[in-house]
Amino acid sequence: GNGLHEAKHLEEALSVQEAHLSMERRLGVPEEDLLLLVLKGNLANTYAKLGQLEKALSMERDIYSGRVKLHGNEHEDTFRAAYNLASTLGGLERFEDARSLLRRTIPAARRVLGEGHRLALKMRRAYAQSLYMDPGATLDDVREAVETLESVVALWKRVLGEAHPETPRVQGALATARVALAARAA
Repeated sequence: GNGLHEAKHLEEALSVQEAHLSMERRLGVPEEDLLLLVLKGNLANTYAKLGQLEKALSMERDIYSGRVKLHGNEHEDTFRAAYNLASTLGGLERFEDARSLLRRTIPAARRVLGEGHRLALKMRRAYAQSLYMDPGATLDDVREAVETLESVVALWKRVLGEAHPETPRVQGALATARVALAARAA
């Protein structure tokens, strides 16, 4: 399933991943078992790539809940599950839900992983995007997004470097936030 996904044969990957998850459930693997959480994560990723965000959202919620039960609130895998869930919420334009989740999890991620950890930075970027992309965002919301992204970009470049393949994406988010700020201020 993962090989098919990487080869961009998403429909075939989906079929294999759904069958694998179904088989493990029939074998009695508990829903919060690490194996099922990983399988659900792969499946949610495939749903998202296929544009089936509601199905991905349902899985991401299960995964986040399972990670909290398995690892607690302050574990890297739980933070990753929170980030994935927030990203899916953002994709569905449920910006307030994404912000709420990220407001709860970012402080712990920064403390546990460190300010410059890639995942902590990605979570902060997602938070900022949930601010400036929200049609109901206030001028202060968009200012907060720009300030957050300026900090993220500076840390990103210092820790991960200009050559990191995701650096343009982070810089692009800042540029977009600045455009949104200029539009709001006008």
